[in-house]
Amino acid sequence: MNKAYLQKFAKHLKKLREAKNLTQDDIGVNGISRSMVGMIETAQTDITISKLKIIADNLNIKVKDLFDFE
Repeated sequence: MNKAYLQKFAKHLKKLREAKNLTQDDIGVNGISRSMVGMIETAQTDITISKLKIIADNLNIKVKDLFDFE
């Protein structure tokens, strides 16, 4: 696991969520829990492709936008 990359992803995800004035509870639906969102945003866990799709849908963005941080 590349911890530095996960931390960059985590920071970007949190920034995207906060820019839309959403809480972790708001995007922690449809198969992903608020606690999982918290773990992802603090780089405590890796994420699957299916979870990426759920998060992107809940943020109303494309999956590729989740990776626009480098």
